[in-house]
Amino acid sequence: MPTRPAAVAGSFYQDNAAVLREYIAHMLKVAASGEHSSPKALIVPHAGHIYSGPLAARAYRLLLPVAERIRRVVVLGPAHRAYVRGIAAPSTTAFRTPLGEVPLDEQGIELALGQPQVTVSDEAHALEHCIEVQLPFLQVALPQFALVPLLVGECAPQRVGAVIDALWGGDETLIVISSDLSHFEDYDSARHHDLESCRKILAGETNLDGKDACGAGPINGLLCSEHGSRLAREWLGYCNSGDTAGDRNRVVGYGAFSLH
Repeated sequence: MPTRPAAVAGSFYQDNAAVLREYIAHMLKVAASGEHSSPKALIVPHAGHIYSGPLAARAYRLLLPVAERIRRVVVLGPAHRAYVRGIAAPSTTAFRTPLGEVPLDEQGIELALGQPQVTVSDEAHALEHCIEVQLPFLQVALPQFALVPLLVGECAPQRVGAVIDALWGGDETLIVISSDLSHFEDYDSARHHDLESCRKILAGETNLDGKDACGAGPINGLLCSEHGSRLAREWLGYCNSGDTAGDRNRVVGYGAFSLH
């Protein structure tokens, strides 16, 4: 299978290309801005666009001034749909969204597969949403880029960090960690829990677990990696599904961070 087709277009985000592009462009335009350094890495939520898209746009807006130089994007997220021991890369050559195909960076995937904890699993990627929902933002924000999509399963933070360090590159490479925060707590409990998780991320702590963030593995890996541990961390915002498009009895938390 040379191209992985879109799996969640029409459910997590718009499946009409024109509507999707206009919606992403609008979110980027109205996203909160200010004085920010150019990011080397981003931590962004991955829920449906109506839930976490506006917060994700705050992070992706930071790419616009440096969009021309970014040529490779490494996206790491949690494996929701299949058990993964270690880290899973796909065997495909491109990922498709309604906005077109995103080519995979073959050299980057080879570098990743050079690490013993990385294996190939198209099954893990087939229905996974956490990377796919990021792609329309990247397709609108960046004129051209190749993708290294990696799903993190049961894997020690140091081993995740080793893969991130191997793919670190220079200014041409952006690292994106795809993660939501707490899941299905009531509004007030979730907010208290999530703000503590945000504090840990800003402090560079690497002890998040799955109750704190579904992408705890990739986040911990970034923060304990040789390169990532040296970055300054900036909090771009927090909300949960009770603030956007859901009820407040069972919410999912979202945080966005820039590391530079």
